[in-house]
Amino acid sequence: MKRWEAGVATQYSQGVFLPRVGIVGPLPPPSGGMANQCEQLVRLLRAEGLPIEHVRTNSPYHPAWVALVPVIRAGFRLLPYLWQLWRTAGRVEVLHILANSGWAWHLFTAPAVWLGQLRGCAVVINYRGGNAEPFFASAPAYVLKMLGKVALRVTPSNFLLRVFANHGLVAEVIPNIIDLSRFSVGPLRHFDNAPHIVVTRNLEPIYDIPTAILAFAQIRIHFPAARMTVAGSGPELANLQALVAEQGLTEAVYFSGRIENADIPKLYAEADCMLNPSTVDNMPISILESFASGVPVVSTCAGGIPDMLSDGVSGLLVPIGDPAAMATAAQKVLQDRKLAERLRQAGREEAERYAWPRVREQWLDAYRRAAATRSMS
Repeated sequence: MKRWEAGVATQYSQGVFLPRVGIVGPLPPPSGGMANQCEQLVRLLRAEGLPIEHVRTNSPYHPAWVALVPVIRAGFRLLPYLWQLWRTAGRVEVLHILANSGWAWHLFTAPAVWLGQLRGCAVVINYRGGNAEPFFASAPAYVLKMLGKVALRVTPSNFLLRVFANHGLVAEVIPNIIDLSRFSVGPLRHFDNAPHIVVTRNLEPIYDIPTAILAFAQIRIHFPAARMTVAGSGPELANLQALVAEQGLTEAVYFSGRIENADIPKLYAEADCMLNPSTVDNMPISILESFASGVPVVSTCAGGIPDMLSDGVSGLLVPIGDPAAMATAAQKVLQDRKLAERLRQAGREEAERYAWPRVREQWLDAYRRAAATRSMS
């Protein structure tokens, strides 16, 4: 096994040497769970002096006008991606691939697995996304076969662990990262009849922002000066703006667009409740960020959310697509300060489980174990 530079090796004492690692995944923009996690993982590992290589799956198009041509743009992104993969896989011992369902698997994950194995890397698949079950059930046979042959399969939640088990695959859980140094918990805000509700999901159908808007309309009956910020971007913006107008909420609902990661803590610091109306989910970073910021969470029970949010303890869970239930739960949080404080405290304690110092050790151990399989083979 290759050894890292001496300066790095001494940082990890007692003669423990780590393999060279290449991380394959997207970066913001656009912001999203996988892109944000990839950015944090690369940044935090590099901040400790570890020589991590990164292969970006969503590099900007050059020239920029190529992004407007659907067929051509695929080639302009895919060919440089494959070349960088080939070069990186020849320099590292472990290839850590952040993977998702659908076309993203076929276009980016499968080539990375194949090239990594061809170049002699130990491949770690870090599978994400709430659509894993339908994807595995309908995907070509090569998908499960390829997953079965990698060194390690890692998911961020017990929910996906169960999905893997349903298809005869053994995996392990390494949770998403929350960099607690970016967030702080202030005192419970006094908002009278003007609470600030936030929704921090992209404007896509699976996140069902209309349910949050309809719930907010009911919240306004009890809190007539309430306001809501919807922080995210996506194809549903026009439809959502039309719904807000129909509900007479134009002056109360603000579509902020995508907020940079560096600025998102400020939004949470000014929030009194976070609504998560998603219909498909795994382990939403937005919930972890709310926990870390001391913002009470009302969420649907989609996918892996019940594995990270205990109903009545660290947040409140409601059925998918039920605005009335979401509004009722949010009103409980806003009207009962003792309940809100209990949820805030339990949420912050839950966020500690995902803090970088803990997750870091899990990833470093996974890299060592993956490299050991390479050495044995």
